Amino acid sequence: MPELIDTLTAAVSDVALLYPLNEFYSQAGLSLPFATRINGRDMPEPYRHLLVHDRDMTPTLEAAYDRKMNLRVLKYSLVGEVFSRQIVLVPEDSDSPAVFGAIKIYLDQFPAAARDLVLERKLPLGTILESQAIKHFSRPDAFFEVEADGSICQGLHITGPARLYGRRNMLGNSTGRKLAQVLEILPENFR
Repeated sequence: MPELIDTLTAAVSDVALLYPLNEFYSQAGLSLPFATRINGRDMPEPYRHLLVHDRDMTPTLEAAYDRKMNLRVLKYSLVGEVFSRQIVLVPEDSDSPAVFGAIKIYLDQFPAAARDLVLERKLPLGTILESQAIKHFSRPDAFFEVEADGSICQGLHITGPARLYGRRNMLGNSTGRKLAQVLEILPENFR
């Protein structure tokens, strides 16, 4: 019986740890990949440099790759004023994804022009926040390692099993209201 409780506790924590990606998996009838919460300072490089900070991921990746990031939306849904999307960011002039993730965007917190840009699904959220001069903060609340499953491998163009690293992050506006909840997973090889 203790083993069953440990298994259920691990499953519940994986769901919370991989939010909002878990919602796309649930909709597709897929089991979540195995993930373990880790302390940011225990994350190996170069992952630590790219994930353990309080900056937006889009400009961080653009600086690391020395080029703009293009958005590729894999799945999306709009429920009321909450726009969810499963995505990859791909460096300009490249086919190799730089990040796989999921994001919930709270549209009622955005000005009309920014809201329209989000719904167009052409630009990363970080690019929209910057281009629309939306004051905001980034607050990572979990770091993890994850065993890449078929969906993650497909999104990141990985063949075979891989242990990857990621973070769960919350973006808020200047009044402290939630703009977005983000899950970001990086590939094994950079550039």
